[in-house]
Amino acid sequence: MFGLVGKEHGYLFATHGLREALERTTAQIRTEVDAIEGNRLLNTAPADLEKYFLEKYRVEVPRLAARDKWVQDSKETKVDVRNDFDRMIMDRSRPALVPGQEIEIEIPFEGDAEIFFARASRFTTSPPRAEVRGQTLVLSYKMAHDRPVDIAPALEGTIKEIEEHLTWCRNDADTFNASLPSMVAAAIEQRRSRLLANQRRAASLGIPLKARPGAAATYAVPTVRRKVVPTLPVASSVPYIPEPALDDALYDHILKVLHDMTMVMERSPSAFATMGEEDLRNHFLMALNAQFEGAATGETFNLSGKTDILLRYENRNIFIAECKFWEGISSFEKALDQLEPLLKIPCYLSPGWLKIDPNFDPLRGNPRFERLVKGT
Repeated sequence: MFGLVGKEHGYLFATHGLREALERTTAQIRTEVDAIEGNRLLNTAPADLEKYFLEKYRVEVPRLAARDKWVQDSKETKVDVRNDFDRMIMDRSRPALVPGQEIEIEIPFEGDAEIFFARASRFTTSPPRAEVRGQTLVLSYKMAHDRPVDIAPALEGTIKEIEEHLTWCRNDADTFNASLPSMVAAAIEQRRSRLLANQRRAASLGIPLKARPGAAATYAVPTVRRKVVPTLPVASSVPYIPEPALDDALYDHILKVLHDMTMVMERSPSAFATMGEEDLRNHFLMALNAQFEGAATGETFNLSGKTDILLRYENRNIFIAECKFWEGISSFEKALDQLEPLLKIPCYLSPGWLKIDPNFDPLRGNPRFERLVKGT
């Protein structure tokens, strides 16, 4: 048998091509990502979305249960013997029924039942036959009472064929599953990029957006037959507001203000020699507030940490600096210990500077944190 056949014929691994099904799944994932309401997608962490799609679309090839979990059912039945040519049957166009026995072997399995009907890239032209009932594979054997047979060899042969086909399916599925994370991440990132680009173009006009009547407030997850479907991560569908970020010129200007203040201190040391940390910090704050209309605050609490200088815009952090006396590397490491809980990322030191990964996004924006350290 070279062609594909319907499930009603009782053949396994012969109803549809597995490779083609996996390609359709890839297209389905992209379609589903594009169907998520835009604000909801932007308000959901990409990692949470990726986890949802990986759980939903990862292919689980069935694994047959151990033999101690198998059961059998035996019952009397009528057996059609019209194709037994060593019997004297006058009309073979009609069923010729004789008393017999039917034995069913029920084998539980875990995984996607639909895989039993999928033809892998490697296959045979005479696939095994069995029935899939929920999460149970059923092998049926019938025999006439006057001609009993030992079904053990046939059972072992069928099980061997089924396991062989499952191995071929598993090889195809493993390739798909390995590519799934990068494919899902790319689909989500592409949609996010399109949405953000749309927002930027609309915002550049300076005209309020019209409320869209009847916009869905939630995202309905479609039913999937294969397995229990994970739920989409909880997220708000309110309009997404991108995190404000400093452009390079403004960021450099802030650093220059701080640097100029240190130069003033260096050139007039006697004026600052008796000041403590808080008083010195206030001089930096005055210089910043003179430039940024009072946007800087002192000793501002933020999350689980505490920082010396914090610039905020629309209740969001855009610049954080920590003021410390230089007392050697050990004191510098203590400053890192103070910042790490605040930022929830590791800090690292390069010559003369404390830097934090500029691509890190602790509050869904792209703030950069940097402080010039003197004394080395």
